[in-house]
Amino acid sequence: MKWTDSQPIAEALYDKYPDIDPKTIRFTDLMQWTLTLEGFDDNPDKCGERILEAIQLAWIDEAE
Repeated sequence: MKWTDSQPIAEALYDKYPDIDPKTIRFTDLMQWTLTLEGFDDNPDKCGERILEAIQLAWIDEAE
């Protein structure tokens, strides 16, 4: 997975952290958790606020 794969990342985060409310997560935590996902392979420097927002929104949709 790459940073642009917001939907697959959101699905993986939902599976790995089912008890977390994605509306309350800090972007610093979201970035670290994404970096530790199995199958994630991208440069941390390529991540920005817009990417994290897209992942968070996809995770919120997944959780609902």
